[in-house]
Amino acid sequence: MHPTLADDLSRLPELLQSARDFAAHTTAALAERPVAVDGAAPARAPLPEDGAGAHAALTRFAERWAPGFSGSAGPRYLGFVTGGATPASVAGDWLTSAFDQNISGAGGSWAAELERETVAWLRELFGLGEAHSGAFVTGATASNTVGLAIGREWLGERLGVDVSREGAAALGPVDVLSGSPHSSVQKAMSVLGLGRDRLSRVPLVPGNREAVDVAALESALAALGGRPAIVVANAGTVNTVDFDDLRAIAALKERYDFWLHVDAAFGGFAALSPEYAALVDGLDAADSVCVDLHKWLNVPYDAAVQFTRRRDLQVRVFHNASPYLGLPAGDPDFLHLTPENSRRLRALPAWFSLVAYGRAGHREIVERNVTLARRLGAGIDALPGLRLLAPVRLNVVCFTLAGDATQERVDALARSVAASGEAYLTPTAYDGVPGLRAAFSNWRTTEADTERVLRVLSAASGTPRQG
Repeated sequence: MHPTLADDLSRLPELLQSARDFAAHTTAALAERPVAVDGAAPARAPLPEDGAGAHAALTRFAERWAPGFSGSAGPRYLGFVTGGATPASVAGDWLTSAFDQNISGAGGSWAAELERETVAWLRELFGLGEAHSGAFVTGATASNTVGLAIGREWLGERLGVDVSREGAAALGPVDVLSGSPHSSVQKAMSVLGLGRDRLSRVPLVPGNREAVDVAALESALAALGGRPAIVVANAGTVNTVDFDDLRAIAALKERYDFWLHVDAAFGGFAALSPEYAALVDGLDAADSVCVDLHKWLNVPYDAAVQFTRRRDLQVRVFHNASPYLGLPAGDPDFLHLTPENSRRLRALPAWFSLVAYGRAGHREIVERNVTLARRLGAGIDALPGLRLLAPVRLNVVCFTLAGDATQERVDALARSVAASGEAYLTPTAYDGVPGLRAAFSNWRTTEADTERVLRVLSAASGTPRQG
């Protein structure tokens, strides 16, 4: 054994304690850490020929790179839809690395059964029935890709084509219909050989909405003349967290032939709250569902889950037959269900958080975040220099500058907010108007954090708050 490696092994408990102390110090100061970091990163260093050991590596990281890491796990990082990591999920994530289980197969470990238990809990959490099976993937993009891959195979089944063997070209042109699809849907279509341009955008409900007009969707399906299609419905759009009428869309399956995929990346968590659960009514009728866990479940990156009613088709797409892997049978190993063969135990942080805080604890995070988003929305509405672009429907506030909201002015506002170190927001465009969006999904965020964000927005927009 290399002497430095042997020395690190002999001092492993001390090394882990040092890493624990550094992580504890970092997380304890997270609320006051700059939310975003500006400036150039260090110049690239040459690859070391002789290693310095793990303790030296920790020191160099702390000195050279850690100061430039954002406070994205903290309470005022409102960009994208970024959760934090609950204390229990961090513990589970550390143990994931310590145990280092490769759960591509079930041989010799209970790890795969732990994932199955966690998937079953999540299925119950989101109100899905036992007809849905699931597996962990890296994020919403991977989950949407898996769901659409199964849908692609279903199209082949309907058209008498074995897509997994003959290829996507054997299908001919494929129709994918959606109202306000996330950008990852077209990325998935490109990866799957369906083609980005095969996405047909269906008209939306009028009145400042992002939800699909179900009557327009029915007309689009009727125009296909009976050819099977894929419909991507949204349970929470990125800009305004608008929800398609999932129950009404599912009812169209009685008259039209389509695979229903629901992108519920973070909107699916509305199911946790009795006040908002009606937004996802009908989710169980979907053929495949995407939910992202490193958003509102607040587990570390990367973690998402995909569900489907057609595990048989999923196995047909993703199975990996080899003498040392075996054929899928019974409850298939996870390597037969997702694009990966080797995969870490992503389920363990989620398992820890669900055991630690249960349904009630995660419901409280959802409901508090929604309350805070509405509070920020009301505060923005009261600032003369800003205006809301849409109502605050759940946990995202979409707004812009009052008056002439040019891209240049909005970009300057975003830079000013980020430069303050107090908050971070991401740009968007809504109904053709440049704007910003603040997404609340972090378990740490409090009313005091919302007040700090309002203060920086007031200062950055040059409009002092009244009262």
